[in-house]
Amino acid sequence: MDLRIFTEPQQGASYDTLLRVARTAEELGVFSAFFRSDHYLKMGDVDGLPGPTDAWITLAGLARDTSTIRLGTLMTAGTFRLPGVTAIQVAQVDAMSGGRVEFGLGAGWYEAEHTAYGIPFPKEKFGRLEEQLEIITGLWRTKLGDTFDFAGKYYTLTDSPALPKPVQERIPVLVGGLGPKRTPALAARFADEFNLPFASLDDTAAQFGRVRAAVEQAGRPADELVYSNALVLCVGRDDAEVARRAAAIGREVAELKANGLAGTPDEVVEKIGRYAAVGSQRVYLQVLDLGDLDHLELVASRVAPQLG
Repeated sequence: MDLRIFTEPQQGASYDTLLRVARTAEELGVFSAFFRSDHYLKMGDVDGLPGPTDAWITLAGLARDTSTIRLGTLMTAGTFRLPGVTAIQVAQVDAMSGGRVEFGLGAGWYEAEHTAYGIPFPKEKFGRLEEQLEIITGLWRTKLGDTFDFAGKYYTLTDSPALPKPVQERIPVLVGGLGPKRTPALAARFADEFNLPFASLDDTAAQFGRVRAAVEQAGRPADELVYSNALVLCVGRDDAEVARRAAAIGREVAELKANGLAGTPDEVVEKIGRYAAVGSQRVYLQVLDLGDLDHLELVASRVAPQLG
């Protein structure tokens, strides 16, 4: 099982805080990647200070301030950026990192953050997402010297030089969500990885099955994709430490155990094993208290060694 760190900086984190977490994850040696969300407004009962940080500006900084850990988004919001500009940004950060970028793209959903910062919030988001994926991946795979053209309902590109190119021959593309029909079809067309955020075991098994079927129907081997989950993390050496960490993020232990990865290291290992049994190959550990670096060390020393 591949373990990755997943952060929610809109809840309150500076770049320096994120850098400490990314470097700690890198130094511990058991986490393959550092990912972050793409939001501009806090959620729930937190102050969100010092304010939002932009996902791709953050990753550009981390590209230069880390050396080995992979970097990406769960998920870049399609409503925030034009696809041509996004293709340039991601390719540049890939070059800055020496080829360590992975690209998750979603439709965007949090209307309040759009209102707060004057960002248009279109009614039809899924159709835009499909065109965005087609454009971004098309720009990246266009051969040097050729041009890229696209005429869609939402976007038109004419005689694009399709530059710059990423360092990686193929930047891994992540698609995710619980939509029963359009989402699996989108993953089958574009994804290298399919991710489910905060889904139950039953929902995970059902959606992975739909995606695998869609991938095979599209003429690809189902195992060509990586299947992953994102789950909130709250692990402690004993019940008291679990309770302390739950209180620090404003959550109840029972709820975290039901909906995430919470409890002692052995309990968390057992829960991860249940996700593996329904097809999950990678887990993004949602770390909400970004000042608690001992939390990462505990996972590295007591959870990861049991996963093989």
